[in-house]
Amino acid sequence: MLRTTALKFFPDAEIVGVPIGDGGEGTTEALVEVLHGKYRYVAVHDPLGREVTAKYAVINQDTAIIEMAQASGLPLLKDDERNPLLASSYGTGEMIRDALQLGIREIYLMLGGSATNDGGIGMACALGARFTDTNGETVAPCGAGMAHVANIDLSGLDPHLKDARFTIMCDVKNPLLGPNGATYVYGTQKGATPEMQRELEAGLTNLVDVIEKKASSRIRDISGTGAAGGLSITLIAFANAFIRSGIETVLDIIQFDRLLENVDLVVTGEGRLDYQSAQGKVLYGIGNACRKKNIPVCAIAGCFGDGADQIYDCGIDVAISCTTRIISSEELLANADTRFLAAAETLFRSLQTGIRIAGKT
Repeated sequence: MLRTTALKFFPDAEIVGVPIGDGGEGTTEALVEVLHGKYRYVAVHDPLGREVTAKYAVINQDTAIIEMAQASGLPLLKDDERNPLLASSYGTGEMIRDALQLGIREIYLMLGGSATNDGGIGMACALGARFTDTNGETVAPCGAGMAHVANIDLSGLDPHLKDARFTIMCDVKNPLLGPNGATYVYGTQKGATPEMQRELEAGLTNLVDVIEKKASSRIRDISGTGAAGGLSITLIAFANAFIRSGIETVLDIIQFDRLLENVDLVVTGEGRLDYQSAQGKVLYGIGNACRKKNIPVCAIAGCFGDGADQIYDCGIDVAISCTTRIISSEELLANADTRFLAAAETLFRSLQTGIRIAGKT
């Protein structure tokens, strides 16, 4: 649609489309398309232990792109099934284990949409770790189990882990604990009541105490460990893993800088443009990458929210909304294509006008 509209005003333009994601929903599909990867389907367990089929992407036989929500995500549960005390990230570990057994050693793990708040003990158990209580008994690999962890046995860890490298893709900077941490910021959407949140916070505190003692390293203060119920802390402690911005990672994977060679203009977009857009989302990443090469960037957004103007500090030169009046989200989505095309026309008409003005100066 955008290509057709652009050619209407600039018929001689050479246009290249590049699917982009920031590590959230749809990112795997975008990367598979750009990098000509393929999907691998595996039988895993959902947050409540039921068998489901999950998929992850394989790129060039040596790299895996895994979206934890495929096995441990909220969409796998009904609303009345949401309970982070019972939910486990075990299925995410099963996907990682499958990739390791394939011989893959470069793994990109995308956080987001998780139903779990278990500090990653479910995932670690699937990879061979054993969490035990003061009596040496194995604890349940779920949110409720964290409070009972007294020791960690790593002797059964998948031996391939030592040769693997994990990039944990995350677009939030929340710490692990406290009012801005995993439990109190994200627990409610996962079904946690205030009482559950207190129990989960205490359990997560206990778990990270034990993990840090085992790893002889302080992990709780690492920015972003509050994402996905603290899933990353076990990987950071016991594997070669680090957290990185999702959009920056995606742009590196697709070699976005190389794609910008000989480019005059970049047009991008986002469903809702607000203050969050300037904090590690797609527009933030693209804008900053283009600013380094002095390439102007135009953005089309479904609508604007509070703080939308902050995006102009991130390399975006102009942003246009698809809405010209106050409407419901239902109406916006129902006529999304029409509104998008109208906004695109406005954008390209404006560019055309600017070029005419520049020609007179």
